[in-house]
Amino acid sequence: MCSLEWMSVFRQHSLSDNKRKQRFEDEVNVMSVDERLKELGITLPQPAAPVAAYVPWVISGDLLFVSGQLPLRDGTLACSGLLGESVGIKEGYEAARLCALNCIAQASAALKGDLQRIARVVKLTGFVAATADFTDHPRVINGASELMEQVFGEAGRHARAAVGCASLPLGASVEVEAVFQLGSCLNK
Repeated sequence: MCSLEWMSVFRQHSLSDNKRKQRFEDEVNVMSVDERLKELGITLPQPAAPVAAYVPWVISGDLLFVSGQLPLRDGTLACSGLLGESVGIKEGYEAARLCALNCIAQASAALKGDLQRIARVVKLTGFVAATADFTDHPRVINGASELMEQVFGEAGRHARAAVGCASLPLGASVEVEAVFQLGSCLNK
């Protein structure tokens, strides 16, 4: 195949990929957050009560700050221990996903159930309890990031930090905090 033919095939393939991506984005933008959660088979958990002297969320201007959430399932810690020691990357990823789900539950509580008010996920900060030689913190926190994009579509893409630490509250393996921008409806 000559280079011109290859470029033509490449353009057609790129166009079809772009069309598929646009169709996906259009579907995501049309669906409400609640519809997406239902489609994903996700039920929001009860928001966890704070374990110390802080509040679970604060609204300041058009920003909603959600305090760090642990991988709690039905009030019980679902993942404890250190990554690189007793906890694998896949387990850490699932723990981060659960933390993000708990962040969304706190946001829902703050917004009296109206998740459509979230215009954008601005930033996630993920903390990973790990051994000193563990370096795959970003892969672990992808569990939280990917859930935000699945739930909020393009508005779920965010800035992020993935930080390693020696320990976390209650012996948790992962903790995630979130900042959401509020608006009148999704994607505005």
